[in-house]
Amino acid sequence: MELKEKDHVYIQSFKHDGSLHRTWACGYVIEANEKRIVAVTNKTLVSESDGRKWVTREPAICFFYPDKWYNVICMIRKTGIHYYCNIASPSLYDGEAIKNIDYDLDVKVAPNGKSIILDEEEYERHGREMGYSEELKEAIEKGMKRVMVDIRLRNSPFEHGEIWKLYERYLKQVGEDREKE
Repeated sequence: MELKEKDHVYIQSFKHDGSLHRTWACGYVIEANEKRIVAVTNKTLVSESDGRKWVTREPAICFFYPDKWYNVICMIRKTGIHYYCNIASPSLYDGEAIKNIDYDLDVKVAPNGKSIILDEEEYERHGREMGYSEELKEAIEKGMKRVMVDIRLRNSPFEHGEIWKLYERYLKQVGEDREKE
């Protein structure tokens, strides 16, 4: 089953050992093709592996790729667009959910483009505990290098104009959906 524009989709992130890491109850698909899935979460229920549940505070444009070792959440806030990049396995949609494996490392990017790498100790610890192979570590490091280049060059999705256009498209589609009800 293929995802298409205006579908609602469940999002699941796992850890390397197969345990569920985090879920998003609903993403609104605004683009789905062989290159990427783009979904919007807005006041969406998020469930954490430790049992905590919370609702997202702001709309976010989420990018999932079948061939990149990262995914990106672009949060639209009053202070601008904030990016949160998860270093993770390539994402796939299996008819049930968009799924990937989270590999701990994250990159936060401020609206001015300044970035910070997070959770390096967690990555090292999980690598030992879960036995990340050398090949896997290499793929993760390549994913990190690629995302850092994309951030520096402001490649998609790190270009604010693209995010604003996608957000406007989402608002228009949701408005049209509500008119039909």
